[in-house]
Amino acid sequence: MKGAAIKPSSHASLEPEPQALLLKELQSQEPPELEPADQQTAMPAPATEAKAQPWEVRIGVTVLAWSAAIALLYYGQMFFITVITAVIIAFLLDPVVAFFMRIRLSRGAASFLVCSLAVSLLYLAGVALVTELSGLTEELPQYSERISQLIDQTVARIDEMEKSTAAAVLPRRLRPDAPPDPATAAANAKNRRNNAAAAAKRPDSNQPFVQEVHIQTDQTPIYLFAYDYLRRVYPALLMASFVPFLVYFMLSWRDHLRVRFLSLYFGDSRDAASRGWHKIADVARAYVLGNFLLGLIVGVASAIFFASVNIPYWPLIGPVSGFLSLVPYLGLPLAILPPVIAALPVHSDPAMYLFIASVVAILHLLALNLIYPKIVGSRVHLNPLAVTIALMFWGTLWGGVGLLFAVPITAGLKAVCDSIDHLEPYGKLLGD
Repeated sequence: MKGAAIKPSSHASLEPEPQALLLKELQSQEPPELEPADQQTAMPAPATEAKAQPWEVRIGVTVLAWSAAIALLYYGQMFFITVITAVIIAFLLDPVVAFFMRIRLSRGAASFLVCSLAVSLLYLAGVALVTELSGLTEELPQYSERISQLIDQTVARIDEMEKSTAAAVLPRRLRPDAPPDPATAAANAKNRRNNAAAAAKRPDSNQPFVQEVHIQTDQTPIYLFAYDYLRRVYPALLMASFVPFLVYFMLSWRDHLRVRFLSLYFGDSRDAASRGWHKIADVARAYVLGNFLLGLIVGVASAIFFASVNIPYWPLIGPVSGFLSLVPYLGLPLAILPPVIAALPVHSDPAMYLFIASVVAILHLLALNLIYPKIVGSRVHLNPLAVTIALMFWGTLWGGVGLLFAVPITAGLKAVCDSIDHLEPYGKLLGD
């Protein structure tokens, strides 16, 4: 109607999203313009006036910088391991948070829900693992008895092999079981009788008195043992307790952190930083999810095979063997070990153990040569030499955790080098 007041719609009263405001603010940022006087001040000095540092100084500074960085990584390993773990988990859970945000949840609520679900799934997996292990510990006496029998059988076979080898190689007079010479036996008996008679005539008073001494070690009190164990485990537990909070804050503040991070750069540098951000996230997701999917496939196939040959606890042994096969360079022997140990109370034929090891090896080779290149290798382009050196370097610095993080860290560094023009040759050096 004419003259009637127009009522604003409910959509028009909504405030703009924080993400949109941050992006608008980021787009509006430009490099600061310099005044004429500042431009003269900011102009670089002529090349003739700049004094190049001697090459010895440059090499010394470079060596000191790398040494300081390696020392920082070594002594701060607990801190860096915690942060890297939280970053990888945040990259993995970010698509799930985006899914819940599409159903009208705020980023904070979606992040809290996803973190809660992840912790709940981790707890249920731990309960299932403890349940399986509790049943396995009850049968440890059977395993120890079976291992003792195998050891005795192995020792007996080795003795038989030694005797047969000695019978085939050594002359009869040099064999351990050869009968002694009659003259030599008579002389030895005479010497033993003479020694016994001399010992009987010797007075007892001349024999020195030897006091018997018993050495008994003091048992360590239980509280000292518990204190020593907690003292070694406490730093790891303390750092692990920060991981859920770091993951939550990284997910809930993801847009803010990304915008503020990109605001540190201008022009082409900002585009390179944005590409590096996305490439690192893609590499982390591809590596972790790809390895998880690969371990799950191998674990399910192994569990089905272990159930068909009546290996006890096949629901536990199968996934353990499948995920151990993903360990670089040591995956195959580690994957064979659990089913072989689990089959000890059931199978006694060596051919069965050889069959189990052969099937596990075939599954391992098929997974690494057929499935791994399609799932992980299409995004993580690293050559074998770079992977080997990375495993050696990070394994030396951080031990077993370094072996797990060596490939994703190196792949992330390659993604950064590929995103920056003057570092692109280093990315090609690491690539396949």
